[in-house]
Amino acid sequence: MNDGSDPKDRNFVSALARGLDVLSCFRPHETVLSNQDIAARTGLPKPTVSRLPNTFPSPDSLAIHPRTRPSRLRAGVLSRVSGVLSGLPVTDRAAVTMRSLCDNGPNRYVTCALAERHRFEMIYVAVQRSTEDVSLTMSVGSRLPLFFSAVGRAVLVAMDPAEREAIFSQARDADPAGFDRMEMRFEAAEADYRKLGYCRSFGEWREDVNGIAVPVRALGVAGIYGLNIGGPAFLVPADVLEADYAADLIDAARVISMQPEQGPYENRTAKP
Repeated sequence: MNDGSDPKDRNFVSALARGLDVLSCFRPHETVLSNQDIAARTGLPKPTVSRLPNTFPSPDSLAIHPRTRPSRLRAGVLSRVSGVLSGLPVTDRAAVTMRSLCDNGPNRYVTCALAERHRFEMIYVAVQRSTEDVSLTMSVGSRLPLFFSAVGRAVLVAMDPAEREAIFSQARDADPAGFDRMEMRFEAAEADYRKLGYCRSFGEWREDVNGIAVPVRALGVAGIYGLNIGGPAFLVPADVLEADYAADLIDAARVISMQPEQGPYENRTAKP
């Protein structure tokens, strides 16, 4: 994995970066990975991967099977991550607003989530799921593609141009063949955001899922979050999201951001 950090920077601690790479390659519902899996996902040499688990600060973080030597996440890591997430003021502010957004709308099958960018992915840091039997099975820690989800593109369109260009440059280097498609999707999202005040993804990230999203510039927090709402396409049609939730989603982002009036969303229109 490469997020553009410069290993030659004297402030860069390569061992720590590699350790964090190992932890971040575990996906939702995965607790065990082989060294081969970790090497493939991080790009690190297998001998390096085999040594890294021994350098973690305590045995409650990453366990190693004595014979087969797969790495397994233990409760220590989960408790540390949970503490970080619960301590973020933006997630506290978001929880009530997101719940209200879901409860006060006409569709019982919507799920609302707040996400933060990590490299070329968006990671959910807060989720309000539908309580219906049929709903999106998303939770805190779930990941979506940065360029091919409404919530990812909502963050991209709100970025400082220089920061966005750096990400585009990294994406071009990482996937030259797919970059034109990324750029095309972004341009469409940018046009949507200028016209509507939100970004859309109808059956694109997954063909059975519809969603719309807006950026959140949280007061006192560096960076930009994405706030989305959506659900199973056959229960949450695109026109329902746009007609019944878009304006409220924009208002929810303003509340979470603690922005007066319409804050950074002056270009939004009335409900379609």
